[in-house]
Amino acid sequence: MSAGELLEIDPPELKFPFELRKQISCSLQLSNKTDDHIAFKVKTTNPKKYCVRPNNGIVLPRSICDVVVTMQAQREAPADIQCKDKFLVQSAVIDPGTLAKDITAEMFSRESGNKVDEVKLRVVYVSPPQPPSPVHEGSEEGSSPRASVSENSNVDTSEPVIQARAHVTNQEEKYPEAKTLHSKWNEEKSTSIQQSLTEEKNTAIQQGNKLREEIELLKVELNKKKNAGSFSFMFVLIIALLGVLVGYLVKA
Repeated sequence: MSAGELLEIDPPELKFPFELRKQISCSLQLSNKTDDHIAFKVKTTNPKKYCVRPNNGIVLPRSICDVVVTMQAQREAPADIQCKDKFLVQSAVIDPGTLAKDITAEMFSRESGNKVDEVKLRVVYVSPPQPPSPVHEGSEEGSSPRASVSENSNVDTSEPVIQARAHVTNQEEKYPEAKTLHSKWNEEKSTSIQQSLTEEKNTAIQQGNKLREEIELLKVELNKKKNAGSFSFMFVLIIALLGVLVGYLVKA
């Protein structure tokens, strides 16, 4: 805590958990330990970078005022995460009837004869808090609470599946008719699958028979064409022989 003559300021420096492209806020608490009305004003060496609410006001006797300083989102981090920005909190004793809107810069000038105090605060960047790493509660032997699966087991033992199965079991024990309906549904599903397989098998057999019939017809057509070709050859051969015989007779 920075103890000025008029106001005590906590914390003594502005600590910002620095993160790129993110607005970050830090709170100041101004405590008036006197019996006077104290006006205050907050200044910074980099006013474009920070937003102070309220940047001025009045702290009543034996009262506290909270001030929020917000750093605008930064696109790049400074070298070595060091910040040279500083803040100045000015305070002055004022008349009890003074309002916040009546506060002027002259009130914080020692030349005006007022009792004035100034406290300087530096800005510090700190690393943002890291989320705690998840720790699974182990069993008595230090193993994971999730049951391990045997070497030749393919059963899914993930937690959602186990919970779902436990819920189904509880429902079946609570409502016997639910178990009956579940069994009936399994039987109907099995019957439907068998019927579907039988239909697919019959269709395949029919298509096979049809294909065999088409092959037999194709063979018949090929045989006809083959026989027709043999007849044409014999006819040509007979005509040729007749021509030779006629020529021989004519010469004779």
